[in-house]
Amino acid sequence: MTDAPLLVDCDVLVGHDVTTGRWGRAERVREVFKATGISGGVVSALRAVHFDVPSGNVEAQQVAESNGWSWCPVLDLRDPLGAERELERVLSLSEPPRAIRLAPTVQSVEPGYPSFEHVVRLLVEAGLTIFVEGDVRKVGPALRGLGARVVFLDTHFYYLGDFVVMARREPGFHTSTRMLTGPDSLEIVAAEVGASRLVLGCRTPFHETYSVVRRLLTSKLTPAEIAQTGSQNLTTLLEAPC
Repeated sequence: MTDAPLLVDCDVLVGHDVTTGRWGRAERVREVFKATGISGGVVSALRAVHFDVPSGNVEAQQVAESNGWSWCPVLDLRDPLGAERELERVLSLSEPPRAIRLAPTVQSVEPGYPSFEHVVRLLVEAGLTIFVEGDVRKVGPALRGLGARVVFLDTHFYYLGDFVVMARREPGFHTSTRMLTGPDSLEIVAAEVGASRLVLGCRTPFHETYSVVRRLLTSKLTPAEIAQTGSQNLTTLLEAPC
């Protein structure tokens, strides 16, 4: 490519990871972005994922606003009634979010639990894009048949076939590129369901952002498909009408 494509990371986490003791600080995110050519990202807070949803979402919003990034609130699947209240709160803001992040595995909520189904239906009814963590083989089936717009953040190249066979029937299913590092993984998605289903995701600063970006830029995708994956598909998802 003669011109570098615009790159935006759909999977940025800030705060303290209580499971590993690592920190994701905004200044570190900025350093990684500068080194890898990423212009921005969609930010969620680990505080909200693990233990305090309202204050964590406020933290993510403040980080995003101070850096010109987008923010993505988290809902607590362990507390569906609290999730209702938090969703109502964030949607009442003057500039409400266009996406919500769910972390069923970290929060020990199985996709078959009533709370998961309830929260997902609320998000679909609100017209929001769902960013969801977890094994695509377990989470994906619970999201079928709802008309949901979803980005699976943890699709592993070992289970790429599972994503593809679901995505063939679900036009709203998309996958992050973070773990699609296997041979021809990106190319397989593009060939089977279209490059419009690929969204650059690096989980900055907790993952190997450089490797994810390099894999995209050196792939066999066309320049137009690389541009789609790098930022255009994410923009479409975040600007979709509610």
